[in-house]
Amino acid sequence: MAAAVDSAPVPWIAMYHSVGDCSDDPYRITVTPDRLDRQLNWLRRRGLRGVSLAELLTAPTRGDLVGLTFDDGYADFLDHALPVLREYGFGATLFVLPGRLGGDNAWDPLGPRKPLLTADGIRRAAQAGVEIGSHGLTHVDLTEADDLRLKSEVVESRAALEELTGAPVDGFCYPYGTIDARVVDAVREAGYAYACAIDPGPLTGPHALPRLHIGQNDTAVRLFLKHRLHRLRRRPVEGI
Repeated sequence: MAAAVDSAPVPWIAMYHSVGDCSDDPYRITVTPDRLDRQLNWLRRRGLRGVSLAELLTAPTRGDLVGLTFDDGYADFLDHALPVLREYGFGATLFVLPGRLGGDNAWDPLGPRKPLLTADGIRRAAQAGVEIGSHGLTHVDLTEADDLRLKSEVVESRAALEELTGAPVDGFCYPYGTIDARVVDAVREAGYAYACAIDPGPLTGPHALPRLHIGQNDTAVRLFLKHRLHRLRRRPVEGI
């Protein structure tokens, strides 16, 4: 991915997870379809367009683009998120866990249990034009994994998804957003074009992209303020 300039303002990348019933949501990872609709409508009214990260990072200019990402690969993406995205003509990137196909979010001890996409569900999302990226194999904190586990989570997940979808997998998303230099190096060496974190600080770059968490409470005013603070607080991204 060639860089036109040495350093660029931090791109606006929104981080979603589940789209559905948020009445029991201790980790605040869920937005309702209605709230997602309102948030995407807010983007459109401001002249912004939601796109996959593949499109965002290769666009010659990004002033009117917002990367939309959905972590974990919840099964509700097909029923609740994809129809809203289609309504607006927006793209998105879906980060999935090929080691937990058809399973649930067992890594969240407080629950509730949310089903994850099956292999067929991931293929359906890809066929609908959604970019598929890796979230590792099983959703573990990679900074606590030994070298063998780290390589397995990073390399094998990519190979599994490329076999499943029949398409290249260029993006990675760090579980929990936790990173260190060793983990970032492993993702880069595995051949990913980019990777998403949350607030990577001094590691910010193409393989440690900052993102903006979006939740159920994010109304128009909160979205405006969050975006302004995101641009002010995050470091410029060199190399994209």
